[in-house]
Amino acid sequence: MFARIESRPMLTAMRWQVYATAVLGLLAAVFIGVHGAASAVLGGFINQIADLAYAKLASGSRIRTAGNTLRALFRAEAARIMLIVFQMGWVLTSYKDVVHAAFFISFVVSVLVFRMAILVKE
Repeated sequence: MFARIESRPMLTAMRWQVYATAVLGLLAAVFIGVHGAASAVLGGFINQIADLAYAKLASGSRIRTAGNTLRALFRAEAARIMLIVFQMGWVLTSYKDVVHAAFFISFVVSVLVFRMAILVKE
């Protein structure tokens, strides 16, 4: 049912995202409090869920031609962007005590960490 993610760089970057989110959540808990920690964790998880969907859609085993590769990448990126927009809207409208600074900083750090997957060797 679920396809495995075969890309070592993607898996490594996703692991880094979890570590970064945990560290930012702990820092927010110490300096801001419970709502800051929850906001930081939610900010990180939004991008992690979207990147997981991206990785699942982009690493298909049926990709054989350049056209299929581009189609898969565009579809994966579109799904990632839609997930980010919907999740952000859901969190910002339903969680009234969100600490915006912690939420957005954690989200941005998570985005940057995933983009560092290109530094990981196969």
